[in-house]
Amino acid sequence: MTAISANGITIEYETRGQSSDPALILIRGLGTQLINWPENLLQRLVAAGFFMIVFDNRDAGLSTKFEAAGAMDVPDLMRRAEAGEDIEVPYLLEDMAADVIGLMDALRIETAHVAGISMGGAIAQVLAAKHGHRLRSMASIMAQSGNPDTPPGSPEAMATLMRAGADESTREGAIKANIETARVLASPLYPTSDEDRRVMAVRSYERCHCPDGRTRQRAAIIKNGNRVPMLRGITIPCQVIHGIDDPLLNIAGGQDTAANIPGADFHAIAGLGHETPAALSPVLADLIGCFAKRVDEAGGEVA
Repeated sequence: MTAISANGITIEYETRGQSSDPALILIRGLGTQLINWPENLLQRLVAAGFFMIVFDNRDAGLSTKFEAAGAMDVPDLMRRAEAGEDIEVPYLLEDMAADVIGLMDALRIETAHVAGISMGGAIAQVLAAKHGHRLRSMASIMAQSGNPDTPPGSPEAMATLMRAGADESTREGAIKANIETARVLASPLYPTSDEDRRVMAVRSYERCHCPDGRTRQRAAIIKNGNRVPMLRGITIPCQVIHGIDDPLLNIAGGQDTAANIPGADFHAIAGLGHETPAALSPVLADLIGCFAKRVDEAGGEVA
């Protein structure tokens, strides 16, 4: 375990590879932890010549929890935001993006490639827009633009997102809920066994169980709203990756993200749901690694 103080909080992180290589920071999605990255993905990216950094977002894993704020009433926040009300939340996506910059500062990393999934993709978008001078490139993976006109996810997938945490009050209940959610978000062409899902669910529960933190992260996403105007001002090299079979965030959201980032590369992956299964690692490592290398070899442009 390695923790540092950055941006006024404690951030748990891990590194792999040589610090002399170009830095690549991966940003997790809603309620997940750094241990949820497949090890074979990290090792492939290290082998490709990157200094890999993974970390726990605030309110997840071993990083600082904002427990004093309590759980957020997500349905109420959504209703109020849709009605145009100004909602109060414990922190913003901009704060979560600033955590990444704080981590870079603490590790003395001047510039880095960043790639984020789902909520992490939204954080990566904010980084590219607000802190572009610190980024070599950005990859937004299975994330949307926040555009309210894009299609919603499937009813079953949306129901898993709205889980209130009542089914997670016991160890077995939390583990069961984790597995059931993973099944709903699964990738048809990149399967994960139920045994492997349970192993990760147990490991995640024992390392950190913080369902209230997940609601606070959701609140930050809701508050952030439509990022399309922000995306249009991004000037660094970007790529957008999305699963054709994503049941939670419709691929139209990924297409909208790419359409609004000037010059963005777009990659649709058949058979990918809303997860990062180990079986996907060769594909994902190739997309992220090759794009970042192209940018570096072209001196900061996409060759």
